[in-house]
Amino acid sequence: MTKKVDQIRNVALVGHSGCGKTSLAEAILYSAKSVNRLGRVDDGTSTMDFEPEEIKRKATLGTAFHPYNWKNGRFNLIDTPGENDFISDTKICLQAAEGTVVVVDAVDGIRVGTEKVWGFAEEYSLPRVIFINKLDRERADFYKILKEIEDIFSINVTPIYLPIGAENDFSGIVSLITLQSYLYKNDGSGSFKDGDIPGPMAETVDTWREKMMENIVEVNDDIMEKYLDGQQISPKETEEIFIEGVKSGMVVPVIPGSALLNIGVKHLLDIIDQVLAFPSERGKVKGHKIRSDEDVEFDALDDAPFSALVFKTLADPFAGRLNVFKVMSGKISSESTVFNSTKGVKERLGQLLSIEGKKQTPIKKAGAGDIAAVAKLKETATGDTFCIEDNPVVFDAAQPFSPTISFAIEATEKENEDKVYSSLAKLMEEDPTLKVDRDQSTSEIILSGTGQIHLENTRDKLKRKFGVEINLKTPKVPYRETIRSAKEKIIYRHKKQTGGRGQFAEVHFDIFPLERGEGFEFKEALTGMNVPRNFVPAVEKGIVEAMRSGVLAGYPVVDLKIRFYDGKSHEVDSSEMAFKIAASMCFKKAVQEATPILLEPIMSIEIRVPEDVMGDVIGDINGRRGKVLGMDTEGKHQIIKAEVPLAEVLRYSFDLTSITGGRGSFQMKHSHYEEVPAQLADKIIAASKAETS
Repeated sequence: MTKKVDQIRNVALVGHSGCGKTSLAEAILYSAKSVNRLGRVDDGTSTMDFEPEEIKRKATLGTAFHPYNWKNGRFNLIDTPGENDFISDTKICLQAAEGTVVVVDAVDGIRVGTEKVWGFAEEYSLPRVIFINKLDRERADFYKILKEIEDIFSINVTPIYLPIGAENDFSGIVSLITLQSYLYKNDGSGSFKDGDIPGPMAETVDTWREKMMENIVEVNDDIMEKYLDGQQISPKETEEIFIEGVKSGMVVPVIPGSALLNIGVKHLLDIIDQVLAFPSERGKVKGHKIRSDEDVEFDALDDAPFSALVFKTLADPFAGRLNVFKVMSGKISSESTVFNSTKGVKERLGQLLSIEGKKQTPIKKAGAGDIAAVAKLKETATGDTFCIEDNPVVFDAAQPFSPTISFAIEATEKENEDKVYSSLAKLMEEDPTLKVDRDQSTSEIILSGTGQIHLENTRDKLKRKFGVEINLKTPKVPYRETIRSAKEKIIYRHKKQTGGRGQFAEVHFDIFPLERGEGFEFKEALTGMNVPRNFVPAVEKGIVEAMRSGVLAGYPVVDLKIRFYDGKSHEVDSSEMAFKIAASMCFKKAVQEATPILLEPIMSIEIRVPEDVMGDVIGDINGRRGKVLGMDTEGKHQIIKAEVPLAEVLRYSFDLTSITGGRGSFQMKHSHYEEVPAQLADKIIAASKAETS
């Protein structure tokens, strides 16, 4: 049986954008001697933020990985994005973690990104350690942030270290367990000296140590009884129930520090090593059979059957497509054949790779808990499961967030249009939150993503990786046209004589409106032989082609029925083309006489907001001609369900962020079409005519 100490553990750094996760990652790797210099995000020298777009924005835009060793433990560090546009990647990559370090800014405190990643950790039942960062900054306040954490997350925070000094005077930490102080050098080296508790801190230390003990003893009834009886709790007992409490999620330890000055980082590494569960301690690996809900489970050990989850894809300019996977159970070697149970195909793995920031290092094998990558697989995509064919399992992978914003895109150079499609296809392999569609009615290519920064970043990547430049434009609204009333006996004669054989066709139509969403119905009701039946398909084709451009503003025509009941023909001059032209012109005449109206797409929208801004959001929806259909409560959030015209919410992600301070989110999908109010219809029709004139 595999020894627990031989297993690697994966720890994710999570938090709001700008809280210092990547700076902490740099300090961790430097302190663990995985890198020989302390990289800085602001200088563009970071090991973990290496993409040009990340260096330009000074922000993590995609999850990065790097192994490190500490004491006798092996770890994979997972540095995740905190920017809302890229937070879907954070949730997906947390599937590979055994625990999280939640990084909180000592000045800005808990922000919307912190709340979101906290929710992800809860959803996956991941133990959490909180690192309060930037305590060297002006206005940093450790105790204020502790109170904020308690209030917002409804937990009893358990600091196990307290800061010595604040702002410019922040110089070290005091352990509430060992009752020692650790004074750090101010040079970023991470070096410190042990000492006694500073005299002025004695009372504060006593108060918080008591609070720490009260939180820890709640984990074990016997120890709690002993504590309440006033009996001494031994250091060994304290350590055991502390570790048990963190692994179970009952205790959330807090550590003060500064990633930039490398203060508190080595103590954080000790805590991670102590409390982070091994994969084998996290319970059995659970999946289900292929095309079945029947459960399958394995031990997360090397000697169990092999299984792995592909949780990320990277588009590497040199290695091609890289699939990143976590070995959930068993082990795998380079040059092995595995079964992709999601796709039902075998895949030949080439060289296994360990990811170290922007570098990949060849490895011979990967065991339970390991994160590895492999290049150039034919069928495999993010979310797929690897296993052995005679012991199959499928894992339910986390789904990417739905797009919230769309832009119409066009290549800056016409000859690059095909290349835009193929290049975007490669980026979509790497980024499952990207979507590309062609709107048939407007002929625009629509690129959708999770925010403006996301799509601007995609534009920058297209240019850098594939040499393709695009413009982003607000997409056109795909309006439709229809009729309000029925009209009978519409007659149109097409006659053209130019010497020799001419053109002749006459058609008689009735036109009727249909219910919304019913499309188009063509009914042939001819009697007698005025029109030979072989011309009927040409008549229908003429109508269908005419429906592509309506009489009001040139939008497609929908939801009507044409009854073709009579006509006239000429034995020499009639032809399919003549009847097609006659049908097209008769259709336009019929629509014109049947009270044509303009329709607009209505979106079904579900908005998740904190209760204190609910009134503002509802008022805003009403101001957008929206209808609120209902509300639900989900924890501290309100879910508003509404229907809103698409024209009013093309840039809703910006507006919701403004109204809610970034704390709101929404999902939107097409619902149906409704008539545009007359005064707005006039403006749309006038704008369309001006555009085509």
